[in-house]
Amino acid sequence: MDLGIRGKTALVCAASKGLGFGCAEALAKEGVGLVINARSPEPLEAAAERLRAHGVDVTAVAADVTTEEGRAALLAACPAPDILVNNAGGPPPGLWSDWGREDWLKAVEANMLAPILLATAVLPSMIDKGWGRVVNITSQSVKGPIPQLGLSNGARAGLTGFVAGTARQVARHGVTINNLLPGSHATDRIVALDAALARERNVSVEEATAIRQSSIPAGRYGTIEEFGAACAFLCSTFAGFIVGQNVLLDGGSVNVTL
Repeated sequence: MDLGIRGKTALVCAASKGLGFGCAEALAKEGVGLVINARSPEPLEAAAERLRAHGVDVTAVAADVTTEEGRAALLAACPAPDILVNNAGGPPPGLWSDWGREDWLKAVEANMLAPILLATAVLPSMIDKGWGRVVNITSQSVKGPIPQLGLSNGARAGLTGFVAGTARQVARHGVTINNLLPGSHATDRIVALDAALARERNVSVEEATAIRQSSIPAGRYGTIEEFGAACAFLCSTFAGFIVGQNVLLDGGSVNVTL
């Protein structure tokens, strides 16, 4: 299926591995030129080389998009993308009593303000062109809060509220904003969590993986390829009537009706 976005340009954050790379690769397969970002230069350039194999131009910008300097560097390389994919790692887990003001400021800066400010910077050019796509990678915790992830629950909920209003303001200009809410996917983060559970229960990593997967109705972890495909569809010409939505990709883990 041709998604109708060949020749467009996408700015994809945190794209050196994991879900960000999956989104970048799915877009590259559709013929979308890329500006990709991550903090570490070497893994980022390695990812760029893999993406160039799909025959598209790829620019790698090593920067921390949770800072003003990092966002400025990224926007200098790609001031007017057709597509923006916001992505950043979540804050650390803990209890409500563990977090003070500085912890909350870091969480809000990374998982609320950074994507909002990047979107704010590129929306005017999308509106002028009469076409644009913004996809924010958030978390299943937006639909079903996870107690030990209070920092993430709060910061990402703030981003969700911003999207709910703003998406409906820009839709008339051919610009859509939506959120993708991942559950457990086969990434480095999941490998680390499985290893931690194995140590905690004194079982093998394989047994720990089976325990964690058994709690998912689909009976497995998601793949970065299927996550990327969902992202690419939301960026496609066929997704212009999908506005301000929170799309769960969690194998059925969050048990909600709406």
